[in-house]
Amino acid sequence: MIHAIEQALRDCGRGYSPDRIVADRELNEEFIRSCRRNGLAISVQEINHKLLNLRKAGGLSNYRTTRRTQVGPVDDFRFAAEISARYMEKEYKLKLDDILCDPDLANEFDNHANEIAPGFSSLQYRWAALNLRKTRKLRPEIVSQILDCDQITLGPIARTNPNELPTAPGVYVFYTNNTTLYVGESGNLKRRVMKHLEHSDNKHLARWFWDQGQENIILELHVLPENSTVVQRRALEAELITSRRAVFNSSRP
Repeated sequence: MIHAIEQALRDCGRGYSPDRIVADRELNEEFIRSCRRNGLAISVQEINHKLLNLRKAGGLSNYRTTRRTQVGPVDDFRFAAEISARYMEKEYKLKLDDILCDPDLANEFDNHANEIAPGFSSLQYRWAALNLRKTRKLRPEIVSQILDCDQITLGPIARTNPNELPTAPGVYVFYTNNTTLYVGESGNLKRRVMKHLEHSDNKHLARWFWDQGQENIILELHVLPENSTVVQRRALEAELITSRRAVFNSSRP
């Protein structure tokens, strides 16, 4: 198996790092085809995992990375990559590498990032997320990991049907394409979110909505069980305020 992967790297790696080969959709497809020709019959996800694990273990001594990956001004899409990665990790209880190794999950990651900051390539979103992980800026949200959610959703307010918002308890997050605006908790998510959209009692958020509109707002919901406590909700709220760097929570009315 190691020989097959190393041969595929020599055949089509083009001097790029294993991370780039996994993150680059077209390069990965070429790499997988080469692995198949070399006799590997396991899934794409397993092949990608084997490649990354070999790299981490120093098992690719016969392959040298000679080309760097440049993906442009990452400030334009780094935030979208971060929010998409955190959402996917929470939704599927997987790490970023697991998500990017699986083509279906990687495509879902791309779609969420594109909804937040449209117009960039899958490689740009994925590479930004990998760099966040490498620089320890994608650290796990501990409360979020241990507090079970009944559901977590992420999507544009413009496509949200107010009548379908859950009446369950939970935590909500408002985003723009590059900023976390506000994090809150409620015993009734529908009632609380609608209050913000109609006229928020957070004066800074209300002013932002008034000046900028709500068309490009992204809403994330963490729907908790009915028996969840206020203490649990506030613990999750506090964690997300810090990890997502919410700008309007520091000055509540």
